[in-house]
Amino acid sequence: MNMIRIACIGIAGVVLALFLKQSRSPYAELISMAVCLLILFYSFGTLTGLFELLWTMERSVTVPESYIRILLKITGITYVADFSSRICEDAGYKAIAGQIEVFGKLSVLAVSAPILIALLETVSSLF
Repeated sequence: MNMIRIACIGIAGVVLALFLKQSRSPYAELISMAVCLLILFYSFGTLTGLFELLWTMERSVTVPESYIRILLKITGITYVADFSSRICEDAGYKAIAGQIEVFGKLSVLAVSAPILIALLETVSSLF
């Protein structure tokens, strides 16, 4: 049911932005960004269920808490990088959007380094 609401908000924002694009182009871009922010803030409410799932997984499986935190950081980095790069791209700044994506990928790699090291240690201990 939430997805239908979000789809309706998105479609209404696009229709309004297309209508305003003919006469008032700056307002159309502001409408687009406002709809994006509205959907982003609405999605924060659904993150509670995701956090509960992760904490349940941590309790049921012997996964170090630091790994769960790293997974949350990686998820946050990817969403922020994707959201901000799409806004820049929609505004016509594709070069900045590309740089945000590159920085996001490098950040994910840097944050995930402890998990990669633990994985390599586990694999090397098998041989």
